[in-house]
Amino acid sequence: MSKELNQITLDIKRRLFKPVYFLCGEEPYYIDVISDALEKNVLDDSEKEFNQTIVYGKDTDLASILSLAKQFPMMSEYQVVIVKEAQNIKELNKSADDDEESDSKSDKKSNAAAQFQAYVQSPQPTTILVFCYKYKTLDKRSALAKAIQKNAVYVEFSKLYDNQVPEWINNYVKEKKYTISPKASFLLSEFLGSDLSKISNEIDKLIINLQAGSEITPEAVQDNIGISKEYNVFEFQDALAKKDILKANRIINYFAANEKEHHPVMIMGSLYNYFSKILKYHFLHDKSKFTAAQALGVNPFFVDGYARAAGNYNPGKLKEIFGLLKECDLKTKGVDNNGTPNGELLKELVFRILH
Repeated sequence: MSKELNQITLDIKRRLFKPVYFLCGEEPYYIDVISDALEKNVLDDSEKEFNQTIVYGKDTDLASILSLAKQFPMMSEYQVVIVKEAQNIKELNKSADDDEESDSKSDKKSNAAAQFQAYVQSPQPTTILVFCYKYKTLDKRSALAKAIQKNAVYVEFSKLYDNQVPEWINNYVKEKKYTISPKASFLLSEFLGSDLSKISNEIDKLIINLQAGSEITPEAVQDNIGISKEYNVFEFQDALAKKDILKANRIINYFAANEKEHHPVMIMGSLYNYFSKILKYHFLHDKSKFTAAQALGVNPFFVDGYARAAGNYNPGKLKEIFGLLKECDLKTKGVDNNGTPNGELLKELVFRILH
C-alpha cells in the first residue's frame, strides 16, 4: 500500500475524518478500501439507517448529491454520503474547455458543477461526502478539479505494473499475518493478472483453509484456486528455460485445447516479459543473485532459472524469438493468416522457439 493510502486509513481508524473524499484512478481496489473503511467506521449500526446514504453515478446528478450533502445528521455526529460509480456523473466529466463554453453562455453560479465547486470550498462539517470515481481521473485543468484537489482529500490510484504484483501479494499476505512462497506468489500473479480485488478475494478465501500464521505454498494455491499443478505458466517457462521439448509441448498442447483459460494474448504477453528478462540478464554487469534479482524485478528465488535460460538462449536467438512473438501476435489478429487456429499458431511458436 502507498504511504498516502496508509495515512488515510489510519486517520479513519483514529476518527480524523475529512468532509470530502474524491477517490479516483485506474486501480479500483484502493478506492474500495477507503470507501469501505468510511462506510464501516464512521457510524455505528444504529446510526446508519438514518445517516448513511449510498447512491450510484448513473442514477443521480450533482444537484441531488448536493441536496443530500447539505442535510444535517439525525441523532448522530455525522452523516455519510457515498457516491459509487461517480465516473458516470456527466457534470464531473466536463473538461476545462467546457468550463469556458459554460462561462460564455451563462452565469457560472447557475450550473451544478459550479455549485458543487462552491460546496467543496466550504463543505458541511457534519457530512462526510465520498466520491468513488473509478478507472479514470478528472481533467485537472478544469476549475472543479482544481477546487477538489485544493480543498478535498483527492487521491489518484494508478494500476500496478505486472512486475509489481508479486510484491503486492507478499505485502497483502504479510498484513494478514501469513507468509507466501515466491513460487506461490508468482502463480497467483500469473493466473489472476493485476486485478487486485480479485487477488485479495482469492487470498482471503484461500487462508480460511490454512492454519493461522502458516505459509501459502504453491500446492495450496493450486488446490484452492484451480491452477493446474502441471499445466501452468511457471511450469511452461521452466520447460522453456531447460529446453525440455517434451514438457513444453505437452503444456502448450494443453493451453491450446483450453483457450478460454489460457488465452493466446496472455500467453504471448507472459513469454515477452519472460524473454525480456533473459535478455536483460545477459547484459547485467553484476550477475550475483540479489543484484540480478533487483535489476530484473524478481524474487532472488527465480534468478537461477533466468541464468539457466540465458545459457540456452543467446542474444541472437532472443532477437529471433521477439520477432516470432510479434509474427504470432499479428496472426492471431488475422494478419497474414489463412485461417490457422490460435492453438496451432501457439504450437508452431513454441516449436520455433525451441529449435
